[in-house]
Amino acid sequence: MYVCSCFGITEEQVREHAAAGACTPRQIASESKAGTDCGSCVRRIQGILGRGACPRRAALERGEPALTAPTSTAPTAAPRRGEADPAGFPAEPAPAQPLRTAA
Repeated sequence: MYVCSCFGITEEQVREHAAAGACTPRQIASESKAGTDCGSCVRRIQGILGRGACPRRAALERGEPALTAPTSTAPTAAPRRGEADPAGFPAEPAPAQPLRTAA
């Protein structure tokens, strides 16, 4: 059954993301985009996630790393104006320089 009709995300996909460590609707959204358009599915996603154990939280409580592999290729620091973004986002244009005229 579809949970998010905007992006065609099913209950099974939400459960798979939850089993992989997504514990909140926001984490589900970052993995699948569910809940990021009209938002009508967020409560349904919350219901599927329930109040059960969160694998990431449980790992942290055991002193283990919560994430085993990086989930994002985004740089740790934002690129400077005019530089290319390695994540594929368009570069922010460099600020216009004022024209200097001879006096």
